[in-house]
Amino acid sequence: MSKTKFNPQMPSETFDYSDYAVLTASQIPATLSADKSLRFDSAEDASVFFARELDYIKANAYDVLYPEFNAVNLFPTTSEVDPGAETITYYSYEKTGMAKIIQNYATDLPRTDVKGKPTTSNIKSLGASYGYSVQEMRASRMAGKSLDVRKGDSAKYAIDRKINEIAWAGDKETGLVGVLSPGNDVPMYTLPMNAAGTSSRWVDKTPKEILADVKSILSFVDKVTLSVEKPDVLALPTDAYNHIEMTPRSEQSDTSIRKWILDNMTQLKDIVKAPELNASSNITPYAEQDVAFLYKDDPNKFSIEIPLPFYQHTIQPEKLEFVIPCESRIAGVIIYYPLSMLIIPGV
Repeated sequence: MSKTKFNPQMPSETFDYSDYAVLTASQIPATLSADKSLRFDSAEDASVFFARELDYIKANAYDVLYPEFNAVNLFPTTSEVDPGAETITYYSYEKTGMAKIIQNYATDLPRTDVKGKPTTSNIKSLGASYGYSVQEMRASRMAGKSLDVRKGDSAKYAIDRKINEIAWAGDKETGLVGVLSPGNDVPMYTLPMNAAGTSSRWVDKTPKEILADVKSILSFVDKVTLSVEKPDVLALPTDAYNHIEMTPRSEQSDTSIRKWILDNMTQLKDIVKAPELNASSNITPYAEQDVAFLYKDDPNKFSIEIPLPFYQHTIQPEKLEFVIPCESRIAGVIIYYPLSMLIIPGV
């Protein structure tokens, strides 16, 4: 797919030949070229014009990013599986065995190993489409403007939104796993209540209590994994993030709680905001609770597996319009080391 951008005032010389072939075979360009007000020299000229228009639309849709969909921005993303595959089998690993002091020429060396539990995940297709009517093509040519780019953007937006939801919470119906899906073997940490015994939420805690929580969370992973796993990113819901970003470490300090944590608890490389973790997002499976998520930003620990990123097929004529089918394929989140993560409800 060429990504050359088309400007009606400065026409591009390139276009997608598959789209051009479909346009040429259709009667629509011939009909449009017969309209003298549109100033097409021939049906071929009309086909070239709209092939270039579609090339611009498609390129723009590929390039557009949606920062509000945090999963693909925060988590490792891979496309290692062939798009033709229907399933993917991977292993979740656990290191076993201990070393010991030995004598010279000892033959009873303790055995270490890695236990792997196979998991098979389905790979599912996500689809959307957009299109342009004959009248929209007429209006575009007559006004000297490009076709509405937002239509292509809307198809990509719909697919990216679904990928984001699956990456966070999975999909029960298809069995796709997300980082917060029940039964994905990621451990959970229960936060203590505040001094008043009324709430575990950080907005209801003092800076000292919040710092104690962060220390306890990191210590929990350290103990459970015998210091093997070192998660380095803490994703927080909106209220908790804003609270530690805007609240001073103490009355005698101008340093925020967030900055103090990053400066002094160096295991953490970043503390980020993820509105998907809000109870109000209706994405997390933890009803009526904001959730925090601690993880290691490393594709060897976990990744969102997308065998087929956003793809736009050749246009298809349907009555008095042209439709562009769009597709993606996703296997959900592949979690190799569940203990490299931690789910923290009630933050």
